[in-house]
Amino acid sequence: MKAICSFCLIVLFLLGWSENAIAGELSERLENFPQWEKLTSVQQANGDLAYPEWMAGTWKVTSTLVDLSAPLAPDIVTPGFESNRQQLNQSVGFIVRFIKTKPSIKTGVKFIPQINNLQTILVADRAFNSLNLAKAYLGEEAVLSVKVDPDSPNRQITLLRGERQLISIVTARATESISEHKYITAEVFQQLFKGGSRPYFNSVESTTAYYKLATNNPTIEADQVTAVYLSPQDPDYFRAGSRPVALYRYRLEFFPVEMPHPPEE
Repeated sequence: MKAICSFCLIVLFLLGWSENAIAGELSERLENFPQWEKLTSVQQANGDLAYPEWMAGTWKVTSTLVDLSAPLAPDIVTPGFESNRQQLNQSVGFIVRFIKTKPSIKTGVKFIPQINNLQTILVADRAFNSLNLAKAYLGEEAVLSVKVDPDSPNRQITLLRGERQLISIVTARATESISEHKYITAEVFQQLFKGGSRPYFNSVESTTAYYKLATNNPTIEADQVTAVYLSPQDPDYFRAGSRPVALYRYRLEFFPVEMPHPPEE
């Protein structure tokens, strides 16, 4: 379970312009780390999360845990938090890619052909990215596959060896386009772990600021904070209220990789 949680802390950044947050809230959250409260400006996640054009392509990502905090310690500390200190300043590498696609058209009549005149957007290749990320954190043999719901990019399942599953659902998100070269995203996930002695459910937020650099190695840097909230199954759930029980801060570096791009959909 510890390894799965570590993987989940970072998987979130891989999973529009239309959900812009109240100006500055996401920036302020990152600046105020580790003072953290639940986002107030997120909106229901509809469709996929769009990224700026400068993130297009395939990237070798190096992820490094640079800080962590338990805001409610010593009263409430999640299992595994202290042992996660061993990951401080340890880098993990994996390949991701961002591809262009057309937003899907939702209609109630599936058998009638639809003409999609919507403009293409840049999105994360969720199945590809999550599979590579899971293997990087859990090991090649531990991960069987990642499947994205064909009817919604906000729902996916990771199948693990030993009949274990991680179901992730993006329920809300917000974005800020700070400048031409800085873009911030925040997403709220509901996660369900299956395959243990009992299913485990919790909520996680991931806030990431991407910066396009003037250099090629790396080309992009990102500052990411993952906030973990208690499960309603936990006896301290109401004591914690709207405050996270664990915060993890990562530095991400994106290096370009020369690989053939998948065809546009």
